Amino acid sequence: MSTETAQPPPPPPAHRDRSHYLYLAVIGAVLVGVVVGFAAPGVAVELKPLGTGFVNLIKMMIAPVVFCTIVLGIGSVRKAAKVGAVGGLALGYFLLMSTVALAIGLVVGNLLEPGSGLHLTDTLRHAGEAQAKGAAHESTSDFVLGIIPTTIVSAFTGGQVLQTLLVALLTGFALQAMGPMGEPVLRGIGHIQKLVFRILAMIMWAAPVGAFGAIAALVGATGMDALKSLAVIMLGFYVTCLIFVVVVLGSLLRLVAGVNVFALLKYLGREFLLILSTSSSESALPRLIAKMEHLGVSKPVVGITVPTGYSFNLDGTAIYLTMSSLFVAEAMGNPLSLSQQVSLLLFMIVASKGAAGVTGAGLATLAGGLQSHRPELVDGVGLIVGIDRFMSEARAMTNFAGNAVATVLVGTWTKEIDTARAREVLAGRLPFEETSLAADAGHGAAPSAQGAVAAA
Repeated sequence: MSTETAQPPPPPPAHRDRSHYLYLAVIGAVLVGVVVGFAAPGVAVELKPLGTGFVNLIKMMIAPVVFCTIVLGIGSVRKAAKVGAVGGLALGYFLLMSTVALAIGLVVGNLLEPGSGLHLTDTLRHAGEAQAKGAAHESTSDFVLGIIPTTIVSAFTGGQVLQTLLVALLTGFALQAMGPMGEPVLRGIGHIQKLVFRILAMIMWAAPVGAFGAIAALVGATGMDALKSLAVIMLGFYVTCLIFVVVVLGSLLRLVAGVNVFALLKYLGREFLLILSTSSSESALPRLIAKMEHLGVSKPVVGITVPTGYSFNLDGTAIYLTMSSLFVAEAMGNPLSLSQQVSLLLFMIVASKGAAGVTGAGLATLAGGLQSHRPELVDGVGLIVGIDRFMSEARAMTNFAGNAVATVLVGTWTKEIDTARAREVLAGRLPFEETSLAADAGHGAAPSAQGAVAAA
């Protein structure tokens, strides 16, 4: 009996060690992909399906993750007013931050004037036209109506995060209204969530293969020429995102929650590495949910703020849209006046809400926004195509950082965060257990976190 009880402890460390090797493998795969891209560009381009396949596997799981998380988050709160307060506070904050990000993008874009001196080629002109197709004529009413799925089931099969969000909210409130009768359904959804996270844990082992294929294909197709000619806009965008995260979000986080933004970013280091390799913030959504609960933020706040933020709190995308719009206008020899910039900013506040945190979504939104607002500039979107993948990484990481900060802030404002636990976690004294993703399905990896939820 005693030998049997001594055997369970060894497996968890083994799992943690394997996860360390997984993320080291991702770094190695990225480096090998760069080498292959330069050494054999023709072969490297053919490896693109490896990266696309991995991102598609992740995207396949987003709808069930969002649904389970929101339903469990709302269903676990007995008062609908609390859900409304959290959701309203989060949406108000998201709107304010997106507007600030758009404004910062306009200011930096005007200072850098990154598009001056560039000229379109016929190839890039056609690329811009291709990107505009399908996203060109979506009005605000179309966007709002598009949130409503054809059927409840189609919300999970159509790949629209906002549709899944709507169905999850309705389901959560319905279960909440059912009271004790809804408990068995909630428990069932909890088991489904465990299954979903178990599948995600399996998919993650394909990350090195996906990262290798995506990076190799990118370097093979682009080379160094596009990076040199477009270095100003790319580096300017990275610096702007960094300033936004460190100065704007960092100051808010310190003033409101007393948390050091660098400590929070370090805590989420693995997630940033995953986003860097896949260029998609959605690939780290399940891990962000689990880590925010482990940090001490209550389950209802995490369940409402994180998935909603993935559709409405796209700070990096907002900066990208304004800087890219100015870049395209200058490259086309048709710069925007101040009044046109303000008008475009107001339009992009709405347009940015329709961009999911998936690779290429920002490019499609840029094309659609310009088509609706300044059709003569759409051809210039082709100038961005060559480096969009590189900019997409900064875009996704900024979106992710914004959502992590938002979760801590909303938790602080609603008094739904265990501040003592948060300090311990960020100091490294309560490390996140990688095995909890599969075992606990993101339900809050530690008893003390769940205790905080119960106390709230």
